[in-house]
Amino acid sequence: MFCRIRSALFTAAFIALSVSQLGAQALQPAKIAIINAQKAVADTAEIKKAQATLEAKYKPRQQAIQNLQTQLESIGRQLNTPNLPPDREAQLRADAAQKQKELQRLSDDLNADVNYERQDILTRAGRQMTDVVKKIAEERGIDVVIDITNTIYFKPALDITADATAAYDKAYPAK
Repeated sequence: MFCRIRSALFTAAFIALSVSQLGAQALQPAKIAIINAQKAVADTAEIKKAQATLEAKYKPRQQAIQNLQTQLESIGRQLNTPNLPPDREAQLRADAAQKQKELQRLSDDLNADVNYERQDILTRAGRQMTDVVKKIAEERGIDVVIDITNTIYFKPALDITADATAAYDKAYPAK
């Protein structure tokens, strides 16, 4: 009988200790941080360099588009001149139609190429930024990182955007 009482007391003490430990863990608030993920990625040296590279790479195509727009404006002015012979008007309208098709094709191709490259760069940088943010969270004991886009209010001290950008630049220096 003494063994049963001792066993019951031991079990009760163990349960009480376990419950108190669980209660202590449950009372600890989660450590939260806020990030503007889009800004964090956009502010990295790698993205700034990639943007400049894209602009330089596609500048000749943008200039070709601007030249076509200028030519179309010139044709439009010529079509508005008084007493334009019918054959000249027909030629100008044909030229305008051809240049308009060319302009549309060049614009569509340029947009598709730029968007493809930009998306490729941003996807890679987004994955890398996620890894950087996870590392920051682990180092600081942060339980949850929330993107600012879905946040109504937060204290500025919770914002780790600049820290994430700096850590990204350190981990992935622009080449």
